[in-house]
Amino acid sequence: MDCIFCKLAEMKDQYIAETRHLFAVWDKYPCAKGHAMIIPKKHRLNMFEMTKAEAAELPEILEKVKKVIEEKYKDDKPKGYNIGSNNGEAAGQVVMHLHIHVIPRYKGGHGIQVLGEGEPKE
Repeated sequence: MDCIFCKLAEMKDQYIAETRHLFAVWDKYPCAKGHAMIIPKKHRLNMFEMTKAEAAELPEILEKVKKVIEEKYKDDKPKGYNIGSNNGEAAGQVVMHLHIHVIPRYKGGHGIQVLGEGEPKE
């Protein structure tokens, strides 16, 4: 398998936080300062393939990532966060290995604005 996130899982020097089954890194193409990603160490296509053990660690690693971000940006701490992932091509997933974005938001942010654009309405 030629998966960029599987390769990244082996680069522990890039980790900003870690649990037994998950790791976090800075996003290579951040949409805000402090944008990080949480990724399972084992290949999982999307959130629906996560094991119970992996899913159970999400609150722990989210807290660790938040702490790292807030320590790094202590002079301008985030006022909020967007946390989410795209699951499947139709949802906008580009890298087919689960990754959960942790996007800090600062003053006057508008969060995620475009949801479901182009979807049929029932």
